[in-house]
Amino acid sequence: MRRNKEIAFLLVGLIFAAIIAVPAAAAQNAAPPSLKDQLEAQYKLAKIGYNSGVVIITEPGTVLVIQKGGILGCPPGNPVLAPATFKDGSLNPPGRIASALCGKDSHQLPSGEKVYVTKIDVNPKKDKVTLRIIECDSCNGAAQPSTYKADVIFEFPKGSLANPNVTDIEDSIAKVFTIDDSAAPTQAPQTGTPPDQSPGDQQVPGPGPAPPAQIHLGQSIDDVVAALGQPEKIVDLGAKKLYVYKDLKITFVNGKVSDVQ
Repeated sequence: MRRNKEIAFLLVGLIFAAIIAVPAAAAQNAAPPSLKDQLEAQYKLAKIGYNSGVVIITEPGTVLVIQKGGILGCPPGNPVLAPATFKDGSLNPPGRIASALCGKDSHQLPSGEKVYVTKIDVNPKKDKVTLRIIECDSCNGAAQPSTYKADVIFEFPKGSLANPNVTDIEDSIAKVFTIDDSAAPTQAPQTGTPPDQSPGDQQVPGPGPAPPAQIHLGQSIDDVVAALGQPEKIVDLGAKKLYVYKDLKITFVNGKVSDVQ
């Protein structure tokens, strides 16, 4: 009888241990974020829609600035795109046939033009990453809507995307597109007394707005969350973590801020 009780206790213990081990093993075996996920965390995709047949941006994304010439923009209504190809440090424009299919209304997107990314495609078998872009009319101060679109294919050495380094991929993309981090100009505060107001008539200013949160290199994750709140997305790469906010991406290495974009 005693032996039967010991066996029963042993079985209960094994079952309890198995119940605890299954979630832990599942967490350990969770798939890491894909290259596509990591790139979309870096370059937030813009969403497009249509209004009376006209392409419109329904949700803005990360604004990029073109750094190299050779990208051919196709009209928004054209179903065919003429991709440019970046390989070995050079941006090669589309061929003559592809350019012709893009349509007579196509035009070159110049260096300095600002665009959104609407799609990111990763092809590990061919070691290619493709960015689909569309003009940011409001960023470029366009008087008339244009929203020309284009594909840019980034080709990498054979086998590079089998075990990719996202930093290397982003460095290659940065040779063609840089993230637009320009800030809106702020009006300088006025000083002194207006001509029609005597010093005795001056009103005592009330409390000004709270100072903006400041992020510094070396801050901890807790410091950043306390200042900015929880991020919209977290990309966990082990020792390296990316916290993605609406207009900000913060990189942590070993729990400390190493880069802010």
